[in-house]
Amino acid sequence: MIVTGTHSSNRHARDSSSPVTVVTAATLRRSGQMNLADALARTYPSINIMAKGSDTAALTSSIRMRGLNPNEVLVLVDGKRRHTTANVVQNSGPQFGSSPVDLNMIPANAIDHIEVLEDGAAAMYGSDAIAGVVNIITKKQDHGLNMSAQTGANAYNGDGWQYQIDIDGGLKLGKDGYLHLSGQMYHTDHMIPFVRDHRLIGSWPKNAYTVGYYTGVVANAKSVPVNSNQITSTPEETRENLGIDWGKPITDGINFYGLITYAHRHAEAIQNYRIPTIAPTIWPNGFSPIETIEENDYSATLGLKGDNFLGFNWDLSTTYGADEDRIYNKNTAIPGMLASTCSTNPSSGYYSAWGCGWSPTKVRAETYRFGQWTNNADFRRRINIAHTVPMVLAFGAEHRLETYDITAGDPPSYQVGGAQGYAGLGPQSAGSWSRDIWAGYVDGDFHFTKKWDVDLAGRFEHYTDVGNTENGKISTRYDFTHRIAIRGTIATGFRAPTMMEQHYSAMSVSPTAASGLLPVSSEAARILGASPLKPERSLSESGGVVVEPIDGLHVEADVYQINLRDRIVQGGTTKGALAQQAIEAMGYTLPTSSLDLNSVSAYYFSNGASTRTQGLDIKADYTFHLHKYGTLALSMGLDLNRTRLHHNGRSSTGSPLLNAQTIGYLTTASPRSKIILNAFYTVGSWDVNVRQTRYGETTDMMTYSDWTDTTLTCSTGGSLRASNSCFYAFKNTPLWLTDLEVGYRLNRVWHFAVGANDIFNVRPRKLPEFVRSTGALYDTNGQVPINGGYYYGRINASF
Repeated sequence: MIVTGTHSSNRHARDSSSPVTVVTAATLRRSGQMNLADALARTYPSINIMAKGSDTAALTSSIRMRGLNPNEVLVLVDGKRRHTTANVVQNSGPQFGSSPVDLNMIPANAIDHIEVLEDGAAAMYGSDAIAGVVNIITKKQDHGLNMSAQTGANAYNGDGWQYQIDIDGGLKLGKDGYLHLSGQMYHTDHMIPFVRDHRLIGSWPKNAYTVGYYTGVVANAKSVPVNSNQITSTPEETRENLGIDWGKPITDGINFYGLITYAHRHAEAIQNYRIPTIAPTIWPNGFSPIETIEENDYSATLGLKGDNFLGFNWDLSTTYGADEDRIYNKNTAIPGMLASTCSTNPSSGYYSAWGCGWSPTKVRAETYRFGQWTNNADFRRRINIAHTVPMVLAFGAEHRLETYDITAGDPPSYQVGGAQGYAGLGPQSAGSWSRDIWAGYVDGDFHFTKKWDVDLAGRFEHYTDVGNTENGKISTRYDFTHRIAIRGTIATGFRAPTMMEQHYSAMSVSPTAASGLLPVSSEAARILGASPLKPERSLSESGGVVVEPIDGLHVEADVYQINLRDRIVQGGTTKGALAQQAIEAMGYTLPTSSLDLNSVSAYYFSNGASTRTQGLDIKADYTFHLHKYGTLALSMGLDLNRTRLHHNGRSSTGSPLLNAQTIGYLTTASPRSKIILNAFYTVGSWDVNVRQTRYGETTDMMTYSDWTDTTLTCSTGGSLRASNSCFYAFKNTPLWLTDLEVGYRLNRVWHFAVGANDIFNVRPRKLPEFVRSTGALYDTNGQVPINGGYYYGRINASF
């Protein structure tokens, strides 16, 4: 039975007018992945994750669906909107500007199953439901105790060791209520591939750009290992998750329910190695700054629901959730505090509030907080129109209050050039903002005949900062027989700009340069031609067939198209005097005596692009019952998708907002296809799961780097190295990954499993040397995880 994508009750996923797939907890467990986002991406073809995030994006998790941005996927928990992370992706790439729901902050062992709706559903659920909806359904058993422990490591590197311990169980609340508790503890070490840093090799091709090199350039250089740069690595993370779920009838026909989740994360991501000349008095052998996060994520839902208010089933709920992030730099230095130009005079452009001649090695870079308070009233009733047409009428209202807070970092993190590794946010970027959202919807599900179903939905929303939106949806399904049906949907949708996209800013100021992101809502951004952000708007169509040619063989095939306009992207970059004027309008003091105007740049968020995504989803499954020889369950999932740019906005100077590289982030950085073939065989006490996953091609437009011949020029002018208009098209060719898990059930309590993900250690293609930025090895925007082979063991006990 499903509750996603429909207001009807007692409907199976295979009977839905829109494609809905149920992913069970057992399926997620057999993925071998400890993190929920990884497990979902491993088992569901249209969901992907990036190989590795950059800077603070490496410290949180996000998913992409149908090749769209993480912000275009709506996540619900038990049908209630989940709050997002406060940590915004600041670096250019496919996920630029996103601040999605971090699935890993939800205790995975609290999950009964996940319902994935692949359709535009903004008319039902509001903002963000453009690519689809992920609805996490939690356990509600009032009995039992489940425990599991899993550990594993990268078998080929010998690092990346992980462990996770899960405990959950149910209790009765009186005679008719339940309380289900879930707890989880997780840890992973860094996984670090061997990478040669060009600066430390001591040799290079003819005409290479060697500024900033160390070995072979600096006189009397210390011997530094060539693999000192470990930025191509996975973060270290420790996380604790807790879930409390309950339900209890308080009177006849009225039930009191609730869900509380809490998670704490400490994570560390290694940044580019700094050579020994950067801060020799503190780090004579060089150093690798580390970005860290201390994150607290919590949510509480309280609700009452009943089955007879003027004939309506009703549900009243309130949910408050928030995510709080403190970002630090450790193993760092502030060279500006060590420089002779450092000053303790507040009027100086080289002012350091913490003094000069020394440097801290750990500073807080910034603090974020995002809060969301959602209140819902939902009503539903079955009606028989003229005693002929059964229908389900549903309507409701929602109020949402969103708040966003930025607290400036420690002064050394942003003054005199800032901390090495990650420049912090100054007081000019700090602030507190809020907005209210009011919404109402109505939905009618009509069964005109026993074989024909039509669902009509409409929704109105008012945002106090970006105005109104109206959205509608029509879905229909016709069952010719019990073996074949057709279905289709046409829907409009929207995604309101997030608080982060409107108000986040970052600036890096050094004695000779300044660059950064201006808040689009500021006067500073308006100097560069920025205008207030509008909601993204979508028009999506889908159509498909559901067939069962023989008993037990289920096949679904759906084609889809998503037209998305006013996409929020990185605005045009402005350089020179106008950029200086805008940065100074933000309140920054620039050292004009030494400033190089060619090194001053600023940009902002903009509704700068329109795209069209087209694709095909196919799913099939069949179970062979082999009697004394066991049971073999086979399944196949395929997602094909292609995104094309249809409009490229213009900056205030008339130049395109997106270049070939940023267009590629929208159109070709996500796999063109993904196929998952799964076989689950059980016989006696044994079970075996084999999964083959094919990741399709991705193409990333890479910047020519230091080993590019400096005498070569771009066709549009200027040097080919570091060009902003000529790029190298790097293709991650299709790859197959093989996963295997073998389990043995000792008795009804104990189950043991050993497994290997990516058993043959398939990794992304390595980048050519001439497009490897410092410490790079892979295109981390690509489709295949960088971890390689991961071998593990797991013990489960159920009482």
